[in-house]
Amino acid sequence: MDKKRFFAITACSDALRDEKKEEVEALAALLRNHGEDVLFSRYIYSDTPFSGTAWQKAEALNDFFRRSDVTDIFDVSGGDLANEVIPYLDFEAIARSSARFWGYSDLSTVINAIYSQTGKSSVLGQARIFAKHNAEKLADAVENRNEVLFQSPVRMLRGETLSGMIVGGNIRCFLKLAGTKYFPDLNGKTLLLESFGGSAARTVTYLEQLKMMGAFEKAEGVLLGTFTELDRTVGRETALKIILERIPDRPVGASDFIGHGSDSLAVVIGSEITGLISH
Repeated sequence: MDKKRFFAITACSDALRDEKKEEVEALAALLRNHGEDVLFSRYIYSDTPFSGTAWQKAEALNDFFRRSDVTDIFDVSGGDLANEVIPYLDFEAIARSSARFWGYSDLSTVINAIYSQTGKSSVLGQARIFAKHNAEKLADAVENRNEVLFQSPVRMLRGETLSGMIVGGNIRCFLKLAGTKYFPDLNGKTLLLESFGGSAARTVTYLEQLKMMGAFEKAEGVLLGTFTELDRTVGRETALKIILERIPDRPVGASDFIGHGSDSLAVVIGSEITGLISH
């Protein structure tokens, strides 16, 4: 008899408003075609950012990791609050689990904490958006562990290629881990950076903080996703020029399909970049 397979949906960052239920249910409907059923955290929706306490949200996630029949956990939230759950995560259970965690934006904090504390990889990408705009690729990734959803074209801005394990994500949220034990070791890694909001000045301040932390000296290279607000206000090429000027002499690549766009694809944080991203 085949082992039962469940999927789980959580919201560790800001609570979703009721108007997002349709998107979440569309994701759940897609997932039910590939598993026994979908399990939901009790802490997803609220009229305020707080769907539950930090401990409650963390325990909901922990419970899914503790189940041997849950294969994928999809966090459907974003915003500001994800890092409050990190001190309550059961990293021993996460390390033992075969479940794969999915989240994006503010979940960059949880994803990199999972990697730094357990060595486990997670998917940087919003399944709600994939279900709406890349349903076939998401279904294939869930059913067959196919890599099509993770093959984002990359063009090199400096150097010939990128190599090493990928860490990072949303630049603002990733920096919340600075100075904590959850910040990943950047030595020999490819540092992924992308952003939704952020003017040129704000983006530069984030880059300067990373520079003063020695992040660019340690990293093997840098992969730039989209910087939604900056790309829109100054243009994509000017945005990349502003960023490139702040990164010391390291290989730098860019992809227009990593970030917050409706056509964005996924990246596996904690995996080797070679083979996952086409050059």
